[in-house]
Amino acid sequence: MSNMNAMSTLHQAGQTQQLFALVDVNNFYVSCERVFAPKLEDVPMVVLSNNDGCAVARSAEVKALGVKMGTPWFQIKDLAKQHGIQAYSSNYTLYGDMSSRVVEVLQKFTPNLEVYSIDESFLAIETVLKQYKDPTSLGQIIKQAVKDTTGLPVCVGVGASKTLAKLANHLAKKNPQFTGVCDISSMPKAMLYQWMAETAVGEVWGIGGKTAKKLKELKIHSIFDLVQISPQTMRQQFGVVMERICYELRGVSCLQLEEVAPAKQQIIASRSFGKPVTSMEEVAESVATHTARGAEKLRSQKSVTGALTVFVQTNPHKPFEPQHYQSITVALADPSDNTLTLTSAALKGLQQIYKTGFKYKKAGVIFNLLADKPTMQQSLFDDMEVKGKSAGLMKAMDSINSRFGNAVIRSAAAGTKETKQDWQMRSGNKSPNYTTQWDELPVVR
Repeated sequence: MSNMNAMSTLHQAGQTQQLFALVDVNNFYVSCERVFAPKLEDVPMVVLSNNDGCAVARSAEVKALGVKMGTPWFQIKDLAKQHGIQAYSSNYTLYGDMSSRVVEVLQKFTPNLEVYSIDESFLAIETVLKQYKDPTSLGQIIKQAVKDTTGLPVCVGVGASKTLAKLANHLAKKNPQFTGVCDISSMPKAMLYQWMAETAVGEVWGIGGKTAKKLKELKIHSIFDLVQISPQTMRQQFGVVMERICYELRGVSCLQLEEVAPAKQQIIASRSFGKPVTSMEEVAESVATHTARGAEKLRSQKSVTGALTVFVQTNPHKPFEPQHYQSITVALADPSDNTLTLTSAALKGLQQIYKTGFKYKKAGVIFNLLADKPTMQQSLFDDMEVKGKSAGLMKAMDSINSRFGNAVIRSAAAGTKETKQDWQMRSGNKSPNYTTQWDELPVVR
């Protein structure tokens, strides 16, 4: 396809009535921490993964120092001392709640919204634009509303497809002249093509590192290079997903909003231990805890599981120590979402795979064979009264835990407050749960 034909196709497709906005919180985990600790503003900082292992979020100042995503903390400790980098443990409770607050703000602008990830949401805005001057004005209003309500900074990208909205958001983040909002749909086409020519093809949503490498071997280095190739040709070489990406870059929307997130087909609940674990009791507590967390997720998406897999493993990064990895799948006679039923099955499985003499690093459960609970066929021999009581108990437990804190009500198998749970993951510098715990509310002095 010639340059002129590619431009014409893109320009014509861009006249579609659909318009998407992608709202993305900048450096989400870092920004959440800064909301409640203003002293951290402009301070280089990272948020670490489970057990304070790797950098999973970096402030702009740390990125400028060349620290890559996923860099182990021990490798940057010297750099941290040199530049005063602050390290915080992950506080997923805080981040999840702040994410929900952002979504509440966005829902005031349009009911047509897809929560794509913890820090990103797509909005269909074509039906609400008449209330605003133009897409850029709407984007600036959204940006300010999120900042005023939650304290979090966001960038907004607007485009005729979700892929173009992603690209626009990328441009808004990387280029200060957009002041946090980039509207590709209203951009002069010559300017858009220039931005596409200056942006690496690997920045396109849905194109991973391996695909980007293959594209470069075909002399497709920039997004504009990709736009010049016909979608059908790209499908022959890379498949239907690449064809859709090509159409999306031309403004032809192939990916609609998922206003209701699809239920997960598999649920994994697992975390590494804070220290090597050598006793059956501690591993059992962790498995029971993970099972309870997975059961809550089952109930939240109105699913049941027909089988669960329990696994334990030692630390593969210490090959000089005895190694053991074992898993077992336990089938349930009756699909369930009951924490007590699932915990009992998980612990029976654990008893069969646990071996003494090993230093375990991790344990967890995987729920398989998920089914939709409301449409699940009942057994002829089901005791509906017992099932009703079971559902009532789980509903009450979820309600109490939601109101008063995670795992306030739990099975004894998961341990009690008096139990010293040394297996819990390390979080040496975790911020308080400012928004979800009464006794951890921020105090103004």
